[in-house]
Formats: sequence, C-alpha cells, structure tokens
Amino acid sequence: MQMPNKPGPGRWAPKLGKQYKGSGKAIFKRLAGYVFREYKTQYVLAAVLIVFSAIASVGGSAFLGIFIDGYVTPIRDGVASGYGGLIGALCLMGGIYLFGAACTYLYNRLMVVAAQGTLKSMRNEMFSHMQKLPLRFFDANTHGSLMSRYTNDTDVMRQLLSQTVPQLISSTVTVLGVFFMMLFYSVTLTAVALVFVGGMFLLTQGLAKKSGKYFMGQQSALGAVNGYIEEMIGGQKVVKVFCHEERAIERFHALNEDLRENGSKANALTSVIGPISNNFGYIQYIVIAFVAALLAVSATPAALSLWGVANGLSGALSIGAIVSFLTLVRSFNMPIQQVTQQFNSIVQALAGAERIFEIMDAQPEDEGGNVTLVRTEQTASGTEERSDGGGWSWKIPDGDSFRYVPLKGDIRLNDVTFGYAQDNPVLHDVSLYAKPGQKIAFVGSTGAGKTTITNLINRFYDVQSGTITYDGIDVREIRKADLRRSLGTVLQDTHLFTGTVMENIRYSRLDATDEECVEAAKLANADGFIRHLPNGYETVLTGDGANLSQGQRQLLSIARAMVSRCPVLILDEATSSIDTRTESLIEKGMDKLMEGRTVFVIAHRLSTVRNAQAIMVLEGGRIVERGNHEQLLAEKGRYYRLYTGKFELD
Repeated sequence: MQMPNKPGPGRWAPKLGKQYKGSGKAIFKRLAGYVFREYKTQYVLAAVLIVFSAIASVGGSAFLGIFIDGYVTPIRDGVASGYGGLIGALCLMGGIYLFGAACTYLYNRLMVVAAQGTLKSMRNEMFSHMQKLPLRFFDANTHGSLMSRYTNDTDVMRQLLSQTVPQLISSTVTVLGVFFMMLFYSVTLTAVALVFVGGMFLLTQGLAKKSGKYFMGQQSALGAVNGYIEEMIGGQKVVKVFCHEERAIERFHALNEDLRENGSKANALTSVIGPISNNFGYIQYIVIAFVAALLAVSATPAALSLWGVANGLSGALSIGAIVSFLTLVRSFNMPIQQVTQQFNSIVQALAGAERIFEIMDAQPEDEGGNVTLVRTEQTASGTEERSDGGGWSWKIPDGDSFRYVPLKGDIRLNDVTFGYAQDNPVLHDVSLYAKPGQKIAFVGSTGAGKTTITNLINRFYDVQSGTITYDGIDVREIRKADLRRSLGTVLQDTHLFTGTVMENIRYSRLDATDEECVEAAKLANADGFIRHLPNGYETVLTGDGANLSQGQRQLLSIARAMVSRCPVLILDEATSSIDTRTESLIEKGMDKLMEGRTVFVIAHRLSTVRNAQAIMVLEGGRIVERGNHEQLLAEKGRYYRLYTGKFELD
C-alpha cells in the first residue's frame, strides 16, 4: 500500500514534525539541565579540581621568577652559599606541578564518568520518547537519520562534556589568574598583551559564528548518508536484481559530496583558528619581549614607579621578572588558543544537541481516551475486577464510578473517510461491521485500502471523519495500549527480534508458558522446522531472522499472534509467503484458533477467503461488493472476474 507522505527514493533529508528553534544559549542551558540532574556532585567536584589545577599552573609560572631572582641569581653572584635553598625551591616547584597533575588526572576521570552517565540518561529519554511517537513520524524520517542521533550526535556531545567543558573552565581560571599576575608584574606589558588578545578573540569569534550553520548542515548530511547506507544494506537483493548498483553508487556519491561540502566549509573556517592564534601568539611574544627589554634597560626608577614591577616600586625589571612575565604570556595565550580551538567542538556539539532535542520535542502519540481493559468476574454483588483469571472487560468511567462492558470483539466502521495526506483520501465513506466470531475478508488490488482499514482499527492513524466502534465504544475513547492489547495482529511485513525462537513467539504475551508457545507453533505448522534448528526453540535469531526463509519467518509471526489469545485477529497477508500445502495445514489450525474470535483477513489469494462470512471487495478506497463467496460468484461482478481469472491479485 502506498502512503503519500512516506519518503521515496532521493528524499533522504531528515524531516521532523517539529524543528527545535532554540538559540545556542538556550540549547546549552537545556543541556546543562541534563548535566546537573544526576551528576551534580561529580561536576562540582570536577570544577573545584579544575580550579586547583589551573591555580597550580599559574603558581608554577609565577614562582619561576622568584626561583631565578631569589635562588639562582644569588648563587651566581656569590651572595648565597650552598644549594640547600635552591634544592628546597626546586622541591616546592615540583610539588606545585605534581599537585596540579594529580588534580588534572582526577577531574578528567570524574568528567568522563559523569559525561557518559549524562549521555546514557539522554539516550534513555530519547529512546523512551521515540516509543511514544506516532507512525507518521517514522514515515517521514529515514532509519539512518534517526540512528545518527544516537551515535554521531551523542558522540560530539560526549566530546563537549568530557573534554571541551573542562578545558573551558580550566582556561577561564588560568586566564584570570595569569591576568592578575601579569598586572602585578607590569601594567604596560599587560596592556600590550591585551591588544593582541583582543584582536585574536574578535577574529576567531567571527569565524566560529560563520561556521555554525555549516556544522548543522554537516550533521544533517551525515544523517542522510547514514540513512541511505542503512537502506541500501537492507535492500541489497533488490539493488542487484534490478542492476541498480551504478545508480546506487551515483546517489551515494551525491550524498557524500553534500557531506564533504558542508564539512569542508565548516572545518575550513574553524581549522584556521589554531594557526592564526599561534601566529598571533608568536608575534605577541616577540613584541612583549622587546618592550620588556626596553623597560628593563632604559626605564628610570621614576618612570618605573608609575607602572610597578616585581622587585618593588623603585627598581628596574629583573631578569626573573622578565622570565616570569614571558612565561605568563605563554600561559595567557595558550588557554585562549585552546578556547578558540574548542569553538569547533562547541558548535558541532550544539548542532548535535539541537538534533537530539528535535526528537525529544516531537509531538508524542495521543494515548487515546480513558477507557481501559481489565480482568473481571461476575459475582453476586456485580462485576468485580481481578488481578488474574476471569474474563476481559472494558472499564468505562461513568460519573464518579465505572461501568464494565464485556470484551466480545464487535467492530464496526461507520462512514469512515481517511487519507495519509489530508488532501488525498485513501478510504471514502467505508461502512462495515464484524460481529463476534465472524471472519471478514478484504480483497482488492494493491492500494485499494485494505491494510489502511486494519491500521485504523489499531489506531496507528485516526480517522478524519466517521467512527470506528469496538463493542459499542468509539475507539478514540479507548486507551491505545489497551486497544492494541486486545488485537492479535500478523503484519504484512514480518519482523523478528534478536533473541531465541521461544522469545519471539512469546513477544505478544510475555506471561505465556513454554507449553503455550509450543502449542501455538504446532497450530501454525512451525513446530517441525523449529525442532530441526540447531538448538530448537532456544536457537538465537539475529538480523531479523536472516537464517530463516521468508515462509518460516511468517509462520513464527502467525504463532506469535496465536499466543496472544486476543478476541480479535488481524491477518494482513499472513500466508503470502507460504506454499499452498503448508497454507492448507495452517488453515486447519487457524480455524480452531478463530473459533469465537472476530477475524479480519487480507489476502491476495482468494482461495484463503472462501470460508469467510463476509468478503469486502475494495477498489479506489470504496467497498464495491460485499457478501460471502457463493453470493459474490453469483453476482458475477468484480470478485467473480478476479476469482475465475486467477487466484492471485495483481
């Protein structure tokens, strides 16, 4: 069945129902909420350790001048005797740097653990929210694009949390500490340094701002590439059957070129930040060294008293002061360069966070009404709820109390009109009823609307006009989880999960016993091939049951539906991949299974619907004929032509 809003070939760009329009500041603020939700203590402790590490680094640079002027110079000039003070100063300096190294190791460990925990929480929330999204969301977004949110986008956020943020904190504290130490040594030299720093900051900020849109494009293009690769891997048989290898390669080259172009533009701007910063730093170093030499050689004590120097207000700049200041300049430039170099990671991480928040902000599926499904038992005092056993009933709010309607499986469609796109109806004024225990069959050409009817019964989509009632209750008043729990469905596209055969059969009812699962497999005629598998029912299936034939996978899907014990069964092409002999064997088991149950059957092979109480022939979204097999043959209409012409519909 075609769905107009489903992406077709060449439409690989992500299409989310709601785009997250937050600014970089808003995104960062929202991200901080996740950061401090569970790991606040770790992040605060890491921040304290980062401050200590930065202070140790600044202290080591500042102590270098004291070490030269207080210990090395006196020994050189013969003023001090012995090396005891020098050794003690070396030990002190080594202790400062060792303390800083220990703090750096500890905060890196804390940040890695906290960052991984934060991302785990975000992935959990994103996946939980994704389970609540309607099918329309998945119709409009490729699988690879959604997968990219869990892999590429979370990875760039990991780098932000575990590396970039600690680097920013460390650099900020270092810059502030070094700035005040530089002021202590010389206001003049500090002013010269700030001129270069200001120019460098303005230039790098402009480059980073321009690169932001390209990083967002890069993440989107990466998702598109992932989506295409995922589709091509899953559809390799189709590609090879129709000899579309070259076309697939051309399409991939186009998507890959788009990724290259966005990545090149983004990284071309940010990659020049590092070299520019380094060259600014070298020029700054030379200029400051020249100015410091002039101050040390030619400045008078009176002039020096205006600026202030390390050795007092009345002396010239000492060798130790110049060495310390030049070391501080390097310490001042390095964190600024590190900050500018992190713009790449920051912009990329914010782009990734924005894409993740797009999923989290997507409108979840409406849970439905307030009618629920409960187990009940009739007693002398009326209907009472039970935790287990008994029958199933709909629990309907009635004022301040509840009333119970037994679950029977009476489903009726009244003048239903629906389209996947608002302006393109697929069904037109469809009305039908299925009484408890009846088997209703839908036949018709592809795209006639057969599967759409079952999608509406499941409330994968909601009708645009008309009503669908279940035991007299509008399905829109029934909570979706309870509605679907009462329906046993074999979908047109069989899907098996990674796990054992037994686990896949039990998927429809997790409390089913092994004996019930085996009995369901026997009814579905699957027990024979299952027992020939390497480990029987404990054989692990992977890759959507790739080691099984399509027919075997379909038999397991039928067995899964049989285990559910639902009063209503929906069989959408349930036997399309099964040979005629196996189908006849399954029909015997299914006839027993369908006793007392309402069954909707969609089939291309008309031989499978002859025993249905009512057959609905659909064309163009309308029911053009209805009746049982004999009645429709007698009318010699559309069904008659289909049946007598061939047993399979095109």
